Amino acid sequence: MRDPELDPTATYRLDQQAVRRLTARVRASGDSTQLVCSPIDGAPLGMIPQSSPEDVAAAFARARAAQRRWAHVPVVERQRLLLGLHDLILQQREEITDLIVSESGKARKHAFDEVMHVAMTARYYGLKSAAHLASDHRSGVLPGLTRVQVNHVPKGVVGIISPWNYPFTMALADGLPALMAGNAVVAKPDAQATLTALLGMRLLEEAGFPVDLWQIVAGSGEVIGTEITQRADYVCFTGSTATGRLIARQCADRLIGCSLELGGKNPMLVLRDADPDRAAEGAVRAAFSNSGQLCVSMERLFVADQIYDRFAARFVERTRAMTFGDPMQWATDMGPLVSQDQLDKVTAHVDDAVAKGATVLTGGRPRADLGRYFFEPTILEGVTPAMTCFGSETFGPVISLYPFHSETEVIDRANEGSYGLNASIYSRDVSRARALAARIRCGSVNINEAFAASFASLDSPMGGMRDSGSGRRQGSEGIRRYVELQTVAAQRLMKLGPLPGMSDEQWGALLVRNERIMRKLRRA
Repeated sequence: MRDPELDPTATYRLDQQAVRRLTARVRASGDSTQLVCSPIDGAPLGMIPQSSPEDVAAAFARARAAQRRWAHVPVVERQRLLLGLHDLILQQREEITDLIVSESGKARKHAFDEVMHVAMTARYYGLKSAAHLASDHRSGVLPGLTRVQVNHVPKGVVGIISPWNYPFTMALADGLPALMAGNAVVAKPDAQATLTALLGMRLLEEAGFPVDLWQIVAGSGEVIGTEITQRADYVCFTGSTATGRLIARQCADRLIGCSLELGGKNPMLVLRDADPDRAAEGAVRAAFSNSGQLCVSMERLFVADQIYDRFAARFVERTRAMTFGDPMQWATDMGPLVSQDQLDKVTAHVDDAVAKGATVLTGGRPRADLGRYFFEPTILEGVTPAMTCFGSETFGPVISLYPFHSETEVIDRANEGSYGLNASIYSRDVSRARALAARIRCGSVNINEAFAASFASLDSPMGGMRDSGSGRRQGSEGIRRYVELQTVAAQRLMKLGPLPGMSDEQWGALLVRNERIMRKLRRA
């Protein structure tokens, strides 16, 4: 059944002609569409064409044809195009930010973070890709006679399945290094993030990237998700741990690789020598940036009992001072959640905790007076394992406060559960904090910062341990996941076998003598 048309008499947040130009980029041949509304006020944003399995097949066919040509484009030329994208993003930052806010509901300052992150990613790989992809020269079996190099060969077509919480960053940042490595991309953004992803596709074309190199399909994971994993040469997924396990199994069946950034229940540790004011300021950003809808945000806050009361007072005070309302304004600290499902989940976690004895230090309520999906930034105390929010990811503006006495105790508690994505430590003694960080089973640990220090350091890998995923984005690891390693070894002057007139036994003895010499020389 065809979805109803938008009411032409209504006043929409976005210009509908511009929206239709964006949605025309979806690879979809049928009449099925899905209405997308803003979480801010429910205003309709646009009708997104829905792709069929046949459309996914067509997208991959076009991407493969484009990739064969793209693989022959020199890396330095690819870098030039990517640096051009960097400039376009900065030039069109206001339009991009407006769309991110409209589609996600996040505060403008947090939407702008996405713009800058993608621009920084484009700059990083626009400058570093050639170095990351250069052939490596390795030691040969006979030094001077065997010359070995390892090439980085593109995998082909990369499937990228991205979430709604960071619609611009997640739509583009993982795909840019894939392009630099010589691959094409078929992307499936979340339904609530499709318009922003399409704007990113438009920017790529404006920067000069080949038209068919980046394809976008739209639809539910149940309809087209498997179609992507069955056709891609590599899959990059960001989302829930349950879906990540499914994708990992599908990729394993086809013997292809995948990178998975999944859930988290991230801990923040405030040690006894920490500055309570600085830690409280960081905790606000750690817990409530993007309304807590951030994979690396903090939901468990452990505070040394020596400073617990002072810290808690400052944290509550700073949280109550947050501005809460229109996310289009720069001064707003927090906007709404993205959907009714998210609001229901957050509300259920808080209500369950309160019913079982937790104390709300501040917040704890939906704010329907501000909009449909607003929920107050919430600090809980007295959370126990019997409560849902103790170990399950809330993915909303809710954090639980726990006192601790010893550092050994808090490391054990930080490592509780099966997740291992991000952690944070506040301490005046950075050396000691680094030593503690090495004992936390997380893919990244920030010291005297919540998440931005590691996330914005684009030369450093980012990803999860345990149930928080596998693989890494950013840095050399973020581009080399998209290549196959090919060893090319050239032999000169003599063959690797018995010399003329030499028996196999004599050849074996020669190899033994050579091996002993190499051992004494300590050569690999």
